Amino acid sequence: MPSNPPHDVLILGSGAAGLTLALQLAADARVAVLAKNRFDDGSTPWAQGGIAAVLDDSDSVADHVADTTDAGADLCDPGAVAWVAERGPRAIHWLERLGMDFTRVGETDAAPLHLTREGGHQARRVAHAADATGRALEDTLLEQARRHPNIELFDQHIAVELITRRRVARMTGHAEAGEDRCLGAYVLDRRARRVRVFRARRTVLATGGAAKVYLYTSNPDTATGDGIAMAWRAGCRVGNMEFIQFHPTCLFEPRAKSFLVSEAVRGEGGRLLLPDGTPFMHRFDERGELAPRDIVARAIDHEIKRLGVDCVFLDISHKPADFIRSHFPNIHQRCLEFGYDMTREPLPVVPAAHYTCGGVVVDRHGRTDLPGLYAVGEATYTGLHGANRLASNSLLECLVFGEAAAAHIRVNPAPAVEAMAIPDWDESQVTDSDEEVVVSHNWHELRQFMWDYVGIVRSVKRLERAKRRVDMLLQEIQDYYSHFRVTNNLIELRNLALVADLIIRSAMARHESRGLHYVIDYPERDPELDHRPTILAPTDPA
Repeated sequence: MPSNPPHDVLILGSGAAGLTLALQLAADARVAVLAKNRFDDGSTPWAQGGIAAVLDDSDSVADHVADTTDAGADLCDPGAVAWVAERGPRAIHWLERLGMDFTRVGETDAAPLHLTREGGHQARRVAHAADATGRALEDTLLEQARRHPNIELFDQHIAVELITRRRVARMTGHAEAGEDRCLGAYVLDRRARRVRVFRARRTVLATGGAAKVYLYTSNPDTATGDGIAMAWRAGCRVGNMEFIQFHPTCLFEPRAKSFLVSEAVRGEGGRLLLPDGTPFMHRFDERGELAPRDIVARAIDHEIKRLGVDCVFLDISHKPADFIRSHFPNIHQRCLEFGYDMTREPLPVVPAAHYTCGGVVVDRHGRTDLPGLYAVGEATYTGLHGANRLASNSLLECLVFGEAAAAHIRVNPAPAVEAMAIPDWDESQVTDSDEEVVVSHNWHELRQFMWDYVGIVRSVKRLERAKRRVDMLLQEIQDYYSHFRVTNNLIELRNLALVADLIIRSAMARHESRGLHYVIDYPERDPELDHRPTILAPTDPA
């Protein structure tokens, strides 16, 4: 039988959130961590800026809360924001104990952390490892996980579907026994090319966001919303899916494949310029380049469309060359590979889909609506980000909720999962596909109309057009899924199309412009919608 021995905890995703939870739990539980590609192929290693936390006496938790709430356009959960901000310093100190190589003010490990400032922050509160914080974080956590005897790591394993009591009852024809509960997941072993059963007392979605739903994105190819889609099909609510953050400054260079130019470049004095060298951000916000990302992205989008140009430019060449090379060594080197020297010239930049501010609804323990199922990281809606995420709050959320979910799992025992209760994955009615072009065509069509109709600036007409297109795609994909064996591309396309539908439906439900959601038919913010998230609930879970 293609199944694995049951684990105490099954974690889908090997980024900051999943590995934090695994390490926090490993002393008390047998943990499996699954990565759909390589272990470091998720979004965490791509994070450049840092981790926001109050670490200086001149800063305060109250100011961090205020900045987060302001960036979130009064749609954050005030309690969640304060709860996360208060736990920021503890998360940083935990990473220091693990040996993460933060940039410091001085040459010794005892020197204070160097704190940088990013858009939307009143103070310098972003701890970082040069301009490759995510890579340093992933390396640190993964090294610790590889050493731990209670953590099993499975790469090249992509989850197909969550296993629930309701699903098992439907598959076996038996009556449901007790409340619905997550029992694990059906997982495609990409090397063996077959679906295995992973049974677990607790299952955790740490699968990241869904920015790959757009044609242009700063995210890796793995960001296909898998956890959000699987949770929805299993009966979980989602929240604030209309709020997709577009990072203002991705390098405009086809060979770079959406290389991100960190927010910290603007935080350290970088200026946005039109092609003729004219600054423009002061016309859109008094904070200029340090305005929150939604404002900066819309400003760039406006100027690109107004002038009919391909990009704008980000210039920090007025700073000393040694300063630039020491603060942004990786960005500097990467840009040199494409023929741009940021110490001497401005960089061409455009906005690109970057972060999914909504996701699976969870509480402060990471619990979803389905017993036995948790979710942490970018796949979730926690109330922290509101209508727009404050820079460097993303890795912070992964660390804080990873620890919180681990603490809850540790002290709340779960029932064992009986091996014979879960049937094998049934492939008796499907065949290998002889028309993979259908998958690739639908993939491109989906990402193109999402970019055209559900992007930085939206309209009711565009959203309605997108809804008609996604409805047709969903039916076509489901027909294909029903007749052919699952592949990595088919799994991701199925999930991405469902997430696109959730984004469109959420956007159509919000009749105002707020944060990342700008609709020309409703250009003003509606005060009556302050602190009122968009929550969708499935009517017929699988």
